[in-house]
Amino acid sequence: MVLKTASLPDIILAVVRNKGTERPFSGEYDDFGDSGTYLCRQCGLPLFRSATKFHSGCGWPSFDEEIKGAVVRERDADGVRTEILCARCHGHLGHVFSGEGFTAKNTRHCVNSLSLDFVPSLDVRDTDEAIFAAGCFWGVEYYFKKLPGVLKTEVGYSGGIKKNPTYQEVCEKTTGHYEVIRVVYDPDKISYEALTKFFFEIHDPTQTDGQGPDIGEQYLSVIFYYNEEQKSTAIGLINELEKMGYQVATKVLPVSTFWRAEVYHQDYYTKTQKQPYCHRYEKKFKS
Repeated sequence: MVLKTASLPDIILAVVRNKGTERPFSGEYDDFGDSGTYLCRQCGLPLFRSATKFHSGCGWPSFDEEIKGAVVRERDADGVRTEILCARCHGHLGHVFSGEGFTAKNTRHCVNSLSLDFVPSLDVRDTDEAIFAAGCFWGVEYYFKKLPGVLKTEVGYSGGIKKNPTYQEVCEKTTGHYEVIRVVYDPDKISYEALTKFFFEIHDPTQTDGQGPDIGEQYLSVIFYYNEEQKSTAIGLINELEKMGYQVATKVLPVSTFWRAEVYHQDYYTKTQKQPYCHRYEKKFKS
């Protein structure tokens, strides 16, 4: 499990860490009905299955039952309401109410969308996360989405100084950000080591000025680590590649804020039915 606090933008931290509340009807998961599992955005613990979600009209996602043991309740600071928190990291989720009669269970977990993540899996027991930069994020996402055990991908920007950067700003090289991919995965089905090996095998980690024909600092190869275990794995694989004769240029950096890219860039090749132009798979590791 990785605690994702260091990669969360202020708008999410204001809720999960500082117990804020997003505006009603503004959240990503309020009017959302896909089949899957809702996770804690701060630590990735599965909290609610989609079958327990219902439309209450209150302006926030509503659930009438949590996954057993995933949510804890505490008396709110106002002394009246009951706060709900992630049982593992104690990230703030929202509040729970009873006696309203919305469903037969007579319970409404009123949850901030910003406290949640969503994956289209109904049986996932836990999740973990990795962030990589390997050139144009369109192609990187194209390959990672095909990898068994990967539950969710998002492309964005990380490593720079500008808050909430735009694609244009990143391309102008004024932000210090790299084009990155956020990978949420099932650790029961794939390991961080396997993900990182795959990362090295879908791009050229020896290129020092970009990736393929895409030249610029935003296209450099970087592994962002959440903890010492991820860092050690990354460095170990780099050492292994160098023993094979590769002059690896990949940077290994501590994770920083992940800024999700514009909707246009998400899942780009699936939407456009095009093919990556600067990435390809090449087996590098023996196992």
